[in-house]
Amino acid sequence: MKKLNIYIFAASVLSLSSCSDSFLNLTPETTITTETFYKTADHFEQATVASYTGLRNIALSGIFMDEMRSDNTFYTYYSGDRGPYNSTEKLALFLDDETVGWSPDRYKGVYSSIAKVNTILGRLDASELTEEEKKTVKAEALFLRAFYYFDLVQHWGGVPLMLQEVTTEAEAFAAKSPAEDVYKQVLTDVSEAISLGLPVASTFPQSGRATMGAAKMLRAYCYMSQPTRDYKAAEQDLKDITQMNYGLLDSYEAVFNPANKNSKESIFEIQYIEDGSNAGVHNDIPWRLIPKCSNNDFLMGITFSNYAGTSGGWCVPTEMIQSYEPGDKRLDASIAVAEGKTDDAEQFTCEEVKTVSDFTPTTGKNFYYFIRKYYHPPYQYAGRAGDNFPVYRYAGALLLLAENLVAQNRNAEALPYVNEVRTRAGLEPLTSVTAEDVADEMRHELAFENHRWTDLIRTGKAIETMTEFGKTMKAKYQWILPSAFEVTGNRLVFAFPLRERQINYLLEQNPGY
Repeated sequence: MKKLNIYIFAASVLSLSSCSDSFLNLTPETTITTETFYKTADHFEQATVASYTGLRNIALSGIFMDEMRSDNTFYTYYSGDRGPYNSTEKLALFLDDETVGWSPDRYKGVYSSIAKVNTILGRLDASELTEEEKKTVKAEALFLRAFYYFDLVQHWGGVPLMLQEVTTEAEAFAAKSPAEDVYKQVLTDVSEAISLGLPVASTFPQSGRATMGAAKMLRAYCYMSQPTRDYKAAEQDLKDITQMNYGLLDSYEAVFNPANKNSKESIFEIQYIEDGSNAGVHNDIPWRLIPKCSNNDFLMGITFSNYAGTSGGWCVPTEMIQSYEPGDKRLDASIAVAEGKTDDAEQFTCEEVKTVSDFTPTTGKNFYYFIRKYYHPPYQYAGRAGDNFPVYRYAGALLLLAENLVAQNRNAEALPYVNEVRTRAGLEPLTSVTAEDVADEMRHELAFENHRWTDLIRTGKAIETMTEFGKTMKAKYQWILPSAFEVTGNRLVFAFPLRERQINYLLEQNPGY
């Protein structure tokens, strides 16, 4: 009987198609396709805005791949995480998983964003836009492609360079290019974006989109991270930024207040909205940073379980807490303590949130440090926040310039830039400055902003620092496997995801994996 029904349906389709050629026509005829979409200024505006969305994945994965990979943070051990969050824990232990988790998701997400940008660049010339409009769109798209490729080369080294919209099967497969070539492409793209004339930020709050300052910051980082450093070129870009309209806010804590999004201190930040819809424009990072808590309505103002799904207890500040100088205002602005009681089932009930600088543990109670920088309750929607995530800040530009000048043995010239940042933090100015001083200042000023891991690599301190950190963690936590924290040169980049290597037969795994 089932076969008969299928035959009857098929015969009906054939009968309809023979009577009219309209059966397979699209309805309505205004349905948008890739062939009809990339025409008007409004089309390219929508496509460009969509190309920014991949930044959110970079911010979220970065708390695991950049902060938790470093000596800034670790995670709270919870028995129930052995299965669902095994791959997340491995990132902190240098026992990477190439099959699932944040690293494969980030890799896929970045290339998806690059594909969007490549389509914009490839369709621009044939569009209805004026020449001036084309320049504006092209500059923004090139900045984004440069940013995404810089993220890739920082985390995977040499990667496939995909620079055109993929329209055939053969174009979908590419071998990885050497890291030097990827850096060269980043510089080519961002330099062209600069020459086309990205806007200079002049009014605040800003729009959150690419600016000349963001492009010069990206190019300076690239000059100072590539295998052959170009400190002179980076110095010029960073000094250009100091002549723009940026400046430090009076209070360090105010920088991260959602009321001050895109302020004069912001050079580039990832945009979020605390939204009750499922549009994906919200930020759930604060919910991941607080401890797993049975009553997190006490912490967040609304009930939401963070034991699974959007799980808490990650990126927990480590012994770096003791590394802050006395009186450093950045400590309490960056870190807080949740104190309460934990039952036999590992369910933590929070009773009080305390400041770190004067914290003394209460007898008979448990406590957990957590990142306060992005903690701004009460929240309106469960599991959702609206905090933007900082990428480049003016304070970071000052410190990167100081690092640059010290690398050129011009330490005295670097001193004012370091002291400007220290003064805002409530610290006494230094009378001289070394590379170690600058690195220490960067660690505390940019704490939990996804810079620490790549900063350690750029300054050549990653293996040494993380080996020592691993010894400390193993001494503190007996459950850490002996094979953890085997930090070698191979572990300065991540493994290519297994799925990507299965799809792209030309992609070879990074050494050591």
